Amino acid sequence: MKKTPLLNAELSAAIARLGHGDVIVIGDAGMPVPPGTPCIDLALTAGVPDFVTTLKVLLSEMQVQGHLLAHETLEVAPPALAEIEALTAGGELGARQLLSHDELKAACRTARVQIRTGECQPYSNIALIAGVTF
Repeated sequence: MKKTPLLNAELSAAIARLGHGDVIVIGDAGMPVPPGTPCIDLALTAGVPDFVTTLKVLLSEMQVQGHLLAHETLEVAPPALAEIEALTAGGELGARQLLSHDELKAACRTARVQIRTGECQPYSNIALIAGVTF
């Protein structure tokens, strides 16, 4: 059995395949997944799983060097923003790059995988840039 909190085999395998600089997106239930971008759909119902839980569990296995966040996330301030800010301050999300929500959606086309959560708070989306542990 695995020792980390992440139990989803498909998601764990996707993280294991990441290389330095690869992008993985965690999106709310409404975030579009571009054609050709693999999607791991975790959504069960509204709010399950939520964005913050998904992000924290993902971080238990993934080394992150930076993240992309939409200006709109800061403006609208969904509940998840407080946790994003705490994780950023703690160094777990690396350097932040701000862009428009449309630019974030465009960046999803280059993602190795996009994770769809059940989160229903607008602008609860983030793109994580994989780092290295050495």
